[in-house]
Amino acid sequence: MSNTIEKALLRQKEVARLKKEAEISNPEADKTDHIETANKIENENIETGKVKSVEASFEADQPENPIKNAQPNKRVFKIDVVDLESRGFVSLHSTRSQINEEFREIKRKLLSNAFGALSKTITNANIIMVTSARPSEGKTFTAINLAMSIAAEKDKRVLLVDADVLKPNILRTFGLKERSGLIEYLLGDVKEIGDVMFPSNIDKLTIIPAGRAHHLSTELLASEAMSELITQFSTRYPDRVVIIDTPPIVGINESAVLANFAGQAVVVVEEGGSRLSDVQKAVARLNPNMAIGFVVNKSLDTSQQSGYYGYHHYGNDREGEEEPTKTA
Repeated sequence: MSNTIEKALLRQKEVARLKKEAEISNPEADKTDHIETANKIENENIETGKVKSVEASFEADQPENPIKNAQPNKRVFKIDVVDLESRGFVSLHSTRSQINEEFREIKRKLLSNAFGALSKTITNANIIMVTSARPSEGKTFTAINLAMSIAAEKDKRVLLVDADVLKPNILRTFGLKERSGLIEYLLGDVKEIGDVMFPSNIDKLTIIPAGRAHHLSTELLASEAMSELITQFSTRYPDRVVIIDTPPIVGINESAVLANFAGQAVVVVEEGGSRLSDVQKAVARLNPNMAIGFVVNKSLDTSQQSGYYGYHHYGNDREGEEEPTKTA
């Protein structure tokens, strides 16, 4: 009822406006002629589409009905956490699982470096790159688990960036379709970084995909746009940790470039698979001012004779720091 009254009032105002225009254009005509002229002009304008009808104008001015117009948010990544848990990833339900405890221990050192006293001596301390010497040593597995474990913190948010632009694997691991991402932003195809930052159904976890392959990926990652983006990530949100999954570092220029931006590096080493010479080469390509640590993947628990993800040693050799003891 109230809508009908408001529509009628709006129509009266529109007719009055058109009537006034008719009087100005033809002052000699009588009042009846002015009304007829106004109605004629209104009808002609509606028919030709020069102006909206009063009803259309009224409806356009009304706030959207949140129920009528509700649609699923296609920008939210729906991650199957149950499936991840069945594949050996950090669980968001079983708080005392072995892998949860291992990554709790790993992240404590990372968070201490990022937000503790040492953070004042590290540039971009909350930017953590995860890499390995060679492919297939478990760096993406480690990056995802770290991100999920940190997302469980009460006062921290985590941004997981797939910067392995040569062989992106984060969305595939999550069972998600590829989207525009980091490369599109660096190319300028996407104007705002927020357009490629996808929230997820895991609270406090946001993801930036790698985007499409590009022959100038090294140059794009070394660009001023990337430098400014890292600065924004590092300083804009005081509670944010950024986990960057990078390509293997030996022989890959993209990872060496990204090492100039990150404040911390986690080097994933496959027990029985990684060669010491490769690990040494990997460390040599990292920024010497970074906090550098190692995670041993696919290790064997000798007490149970079962394969598991072992945290053997994480830390860096900065002067004055006590090296943590091995836990497995």
